[in-house]
Amino acid sequence: MRKRKNKSGNSNLEGFMFALPWILGFLFFSIYPIFMSGFYSFTNFSAIKKPTWIGFSNYQSLFQDPLFYKSLSNTFRYVIYSIPLIIILSLFLASLLNLKIRFQSVFRSIFFLPAVIPAVASTMIWIWMLEPMGGFINRFLGLFGFPGMNWLGDPRYTMSSVVLITLWGVGTTVIIFLASMQDVPRELYESAEIDGAGKVSQFFYITIPSISHMILYQVILGIINGFQIFTQVYIMITSQSGVLKGSLGGGPQDSLLMYPLYLYQNAFALLRMGRAAAMAWILFLIVGFITFLLIKTTKRYIGIQ
Repeated sequence: MRKRKNKSGNSNLEGFMFALPWILGFLFFSIYPIFMSGFYSFTNFSAIKKPTWIGFSNYQSLFQDPLFYKSLSNTFRYVIYSIPLIIILSLFLASLLNLKIRFQSVFRSIFFLPAVIPAVASTMIWIWMLEPMGGFINRFLGLFGFPGMNWLGDPRYTMSSVVLITLWGVGTTVIIFLASMQDVPRELYESAEIDGAGKVSQFFYITIPSISHMILYQVILGIINGFQIFTQVYIMITSQSGVLKGSLGGGPQDSLLMYPLYLYQNAFALLRMGRAAAMAWILFLIVGFITFLLIKTTKRYIGIQ
């Protein structure tokens, strides 16, 4: 009995030692920065001077800053526009890729390929395609008699450009939905076919309810990623100026000033680290509240206890 206990204890110790590097990395590179950012949010901290305690001054100044509300509004608009389109497009493509057709694996690889292209490279490609003079998108629209649009310079179209660039990388969501669809029991579809249900009815009454938990997961993940959008808008602003002015600008009439971009500007362009930390915690609370609200209101429909 003692030998068994000793062996069990040794196994636990060995497992702990193997996990120790990850545990230390998680504590020092994740938990510690989180708590320190909370502390810095109540200080005047510029990264080159010692932080001084100022209480809620950072939060008060943010709530009096028009650009704070502008960046928050732009980010909310982006999330509201992009998430439904991403989910609908991904479900549609996953349904097509789930069909029994020739070269199925080739088509799956083609649709997933954009997701592995680096964000900087794909954004530069889209900037070239969205050029008002000679860009592929305007030339394509011109074939049908539509006038060309200043996608990157007109504040009416800049948000549409960001959403379009985002839709380019839905491959990961498509693959996840496809895997979920393949786990739906085939017997359900066979029973529906016997009862005379068509493909559309099967999709809405069998497929969607069966993968609803995965749809909710992708919606939450999309919201989290949407509120952190940075690379695409930074590259778009920088490409228009020709120099690294993206660190101090928000695009035409600040229409591209997303919340993470404004946070970056406060932290690294203006060296207001304390203010940026306060923005990070406000973002955390917003995303946390939205996630809680989604789970609370949808759990009865997807079987979450």
